[in-house]
Amino acid sequence: MKFEEMQINPLIQRAVSDLGYEEATPIQSKAIPEALTGRDIIGQAQTGTGKTAAFAIPVLEHIDPDLKQVQALILCPTRELALQVAGEFRKLSKYMHDIKLLPVYGGQDIVKQIRSLRQGVQIVVGTPGRIMDHMRRKTAKFEHVNQIVLDEADEMLDMGFRDDIETILQGVPAERQTLLFSATMPKPIRDLAAKYQHEAIDIQIAKKELTVKNIDQYYLEVRRDRKAEVLSRVLDVYNPELTVIFCNTKMRTQEVANELQERGYFAEGLHGDLKQQQRDMVMENFRNGRTEILVATDVAARGIDVSGVDLVVNYDLPQDDEYYVHRIGRTGRAGKSGLAISFVSGREIIKLKEIMRYCHTKILLKPVPTLDDVTNTRVNYIFDKVNSILEDESEDLSKMSDIIEDKVNEADYTSLDVASAFLKLYLDSKMGNSADQNDDDLTDSYDDSGSGDKVRLFINIGKKDRIRPGDILGAIAGESGISGKLVGEIKMYDKFTFVEVPKEYGNSVLQAMKNAKIKGKKINIQRARKNRR
Repeated sequence: MKFEEMQINPLIQRAVSDLGYEEATPIQSKAIPEALTGRDIIGQAQTGTGKTAAFAIPVLEHIDPDLKQVQALILCPTRELALQVAGEFRKLSKYMHDIKLLPVYGGQDIVKQIRSLRQGVQIVVGTPGRIMDHMRRKTAKFEHVNQIVLDEADEMLDMGFRDDIETILQGVPAERQTLLFSATMPKPIRDLAAKYQHEAIDIQIAKKELTVKNIDQYYLEVRRDRKAEVLSRVLDVYNPELTVIFCNTKMRTQEVANELQERGYFAEGLHGDLKQQQRDMVMENFRNGRTEILVATDVAARGIDVSGVDLVVNYDLPQDDEYYVHRIGRTGRAGKSGLAISFVSGREIIKLKEIMRYCHTKILLKPVPTLDDVTNTRVNYIFDKVNSILEDESEDLSKMSDIIEDKVNEADYTSLDVASAFLKLYLDSKMGNSADQNDDDLTDSYDDSGSGDKVRLFINIGKKDRIRPGDILGAIAGESGISGKLVGEIKMYDKFTFVEVPKEYGNSVLQAMKNAKIKGKKINIQRARKNRR
């Protein structure tokens, strides 16, 4: 459906045209006409499908510009997404000069927000926590709210905002339109919809529409303890301008970012342990190119909308199939081609097959880049630079030629010898991180007839610490990213615990659990010695 076929305000239509939109996306085609009638909607759509416009256009249509009171509330899980949504509203309302919008979120001076609210705004976009702050302070009046939108509802529930959301829904007039958008539709979302919506229309985008067709998707079979080296080779061979790397835990995210920094890459981590000011700085650096590689968790990456991402790397396979779609959707935007590469270790190939079935797509096996691949890439890069200098008529190479000639005449060298030495010097300076690695100790594969070898680990907490086997299992799976099904026997004593994990994952589990806590208790984990009883 084309936007001009929809019965929308000419001022909004003009803004849509300025943005270059002609054909509505599937979620827009289905949601906008229904929302314009005032019906409640449950919309299943992911980041990158145009869902913001799917609710922003109807919201703007229903705003009374003469009423200087809050008429619409848009709830978002993170500050980044709230700012992104507010930005989309401003673009769509650029010709509607009487409509005022305010984003509210934690980390910003609440006094400034209060001052803006007093001046009169019709649309508030914010995080549940900060909107609750204004409700408690009575600094925002919501008795005129006739529209409320829950954007990324599943993420808000995962982040523990359910009580806040229910308080907000109960604190606005019952006679309202409620639009709920979520990437997934688990039972808690359905329960929320049933409780607070009235005869809502259910709009779902078929799963086959969730994948982005112009993204090349590959996987590499990688040994778990060699991921950092393989990542370096991938970055060196593909040489992307902007890269997003996804990890499953906050600890792994920071470890990968630190490893890349030590190897000389311009990388930064983005995760929930960062303060808001740090998060803002990381994102600003990534947007302007000062940081070329962003290492992030799924939650921290929600709301990030950066064009020009060339490569997405799943350093850890996502625990939820749908998160794979969210992740790779960071590249290949605005009609451009993109590349997504996933690292797979051992039995994770089973998880990868589940993802392929879910996405109705093929993810092709690609060999791990070899040292020769890295060398050839760098040789091609340096020769491209050399050619550009040689072809530039403004370049004066006579002084350099004289220096080379002097060196050639001083010793029994040819100019080819000197050029070869310069090339070797360049490559040695760039290959320092990889030169001591063998090509054949990086790959990993899954064998159904595996030996079942386990390594036994010792943890210095037990039954007297009120720890249960499930707590141990959850901590290991959550911190290391390995499936709980791979964890073997957990034998608990009063003051300590033994746990078995597959031998190939022993080092990665030890590393991931090094600074972990279980039920708030700092632990010490190490390989069990034979004399331990």
